[in-house]
Amino acid sequence: MKTASLNNMIKGWFVGNFEPTLYRTNDCEAAVKIYKKGDYECKHYHKIATEITVIVEGKVKMFGNIYSKGDIIVVEPGDATDFEALEDAINVVIKIPGANNDKYITEE
Repeated sequence: MKTASLNNMIKGWFVGNFEPTLYRTNDCEAAVKIYKKGDYECKHYHKIATEITVIVEGKVKMFGNIYSKGDIIVVEPGDATDFEALEDAINVVIKIPGANNDKYITEE
């Protein structure tokens, strides 16, 4: 048995091929992301991974659309978006496969 604290994970990521992790795999990555209102991630895309984001709490903006509690956004390889927390927010994020170094920043 293993236990850990989400507070000790980097940016909420707890499954994947990185350190620290609770389960090392290249098959997928999993995170619980906690954002404060106004937090922003620059526009990026993945060439390999599909990223699934579930909005657990709050409101966020992706692809120019507003999403809230219960919404699920599937970001396919090549889809580029930025991210803004419009309210304090909690998201669950799954990346399939867990592709290291598969984040490409785009020009705004």
